[in-house]
Amino acid sequence: MGAHRYNGPMHDWTRRLFSALLVAGLVACGGSGPPMDRLADDAVVLAFGDSLTYGTGAAKDDSYPAQLERGIQRQVVNAGVPGETSGAGLERLAEVLEEVRPALLILCHGGNDFLRKMDESRAARNVRAMIALAREKDIPVVLLATPKPTLPPSVPAFYRQIAEEMGVGFEEAVVKKVLTDRDLKSDLVHPNAEGYRLIAKALEKMLRRSGAV
Repeated sequence: MGAHRYNGPMHDWTRRLFSALLVAGLVACGGSGPPMDRLADDAVVLAFGDSLTYGTGAAKDDSYPAQLERGIQRQVVNAGVPGETSGAGLERLAEVLEEVRPALLILCHGGNDFLRKMDESRAARNVRAMIALAREKDIPVVLLATPKPTLPPSVPAFYRQIAEEMGVGFEEAVVKKVLTDRDLKSDLVHPNAEGYRLIAKALEKMLRRSGAV
């Protein structure tokens, strides 16, 4: 049998220490990807995805795009649509890219495909096609992986394969780490404000390491 986990209330100092250690661990894991051109101070970043991008489970100012915007000091447009599948995202992306004209796309899609038990290969094709749309417009991409709701949750291999094949930035660990910690979730499948903060911090660290900010 595994060790019993205490789920009672934490003292404030214990919670702060836990949060700091978790942030350090996530930063150490980090993301991967090629060097990027530095984003101009007035550059616009597009965060595109489903409810994880929208910020379901937290206040608007606590979504990961809002927290990332404060961290990197560039405008981050939140284009998250709760419940959206990767196929619907693919249909929507071209118009959003034309409207926003971002200098960087952060793409987080696939979670609703997995929740609805849709074909994983279709999600992979849609993610690949969305990256291709951005690349056609010379927009660099950071791919944020979403785990499948298995026991334990697992990140599909296609995310890393696509990132490596297409040479885009990749953050594989942070969403899985957040969604497997009940203290960082507002419900079974969405982070709370602290969970979104950790996602934003991991992305900020990756962007700084790549030279984008």
